[in-house]
Amino acid sequence: DVEECAGNQVDEAVIGTVEVVSRHVHDETETIDAMAAQAAGDALRQADVGPGDVDLLVLGNWSERQFIPEIAPQVALRLGAVNALAFDVCGACTGFVHGTQIAASLLSAHHDWDTAVVVCSEHFSSRVRPGSKGELIVGDAAGAVVLRKGLDEPRGLIDSLLISDGESAGATGVLPPRGWIKSRPDLVGLGIKSHVETCRTLLERNGLTTDDIDWFVPHPGTTPMHEGVRDALGIAPEKFVTNFTVRANTGSASIPIVLSEYRDNGTFSPGDLVLASAVGSGWYYGGLLVRL
Repeated sequence: DVEECAGNQVDEAVIGTVEVVSRHVHDETETIDAMAAQAAGDALRQADVGPGDVDLLVLGNWSERQFIPEIAPQVALRLGAVNALAFDVCGACTGFVHGTQIAASLLSAHHDWDTAVVVCSEHFSSRVRPGSKGELIVGDAAGAVVLRKGLDEPRGLIDSLLISDGESAGATGVLPPRGWIKSRPDLVGLGIKSHVETCRTLLERNGLTTDDIDWFVPHPGTTPMHEGVRDALGIAPEKFVTNFTVRANTGSASIPIVLSEYRDNGTFSPGDLVLASAVGSGWYYGGLLVRL
């Protein structure tokens, strides 16, 4: 009873009101590699790039990590990306930022590489205690982007940032034997602080203000975190975009899914300036400044 009461207090502090109205839970056929291959394949088709042209595939995943083998080579095999170097990264919910930063660095380092796929695939529903309030705000999903260098258009990745803070590692985590996520009540405050620091750093070092940004796309954590970030940065609600209410928190897959869905529905347009920030257990925080 004492443990359950404490859990309820943490749920109230971290989650607040449950605003998620729908979420997806994977079935036995929707493995991490199957979901990743589908998302990466869709991204390649939309970019009009063949699997054989992919030089690098980076998979972000924290929810179903294993010792060996890594999962990314299996994703490349499913795709038919026979020429790609493929490997996994973690970084928890900052996995997309981590993967994109690594992919951009490797594309720059290899003069004969020009195409990378960054794909994130998560089974977040497996990492929450069954019957808990947290189960209502997480979902399973995969999302992907294609990075290419040497294009003439003034579009793409402008800047990136990723910071690790071991002192805050205990704010949230998943530990054996059950493998269910546990968070401290101060998670929301830490998350807000980290999002805000990320956004201000990227804005300041690129000579920008919040008014210059067309869309803020944060990794969705919880409603209290979203509200705190918006208020601290003075972001207009209509420029603060998540799919939290209909997809729930999908871990590292959240940002690429929003970029895809909101481009497809016409909300995002070519040339729009997007600032995407994320926080994750470790403690990691960072973001991407992108011209669509």
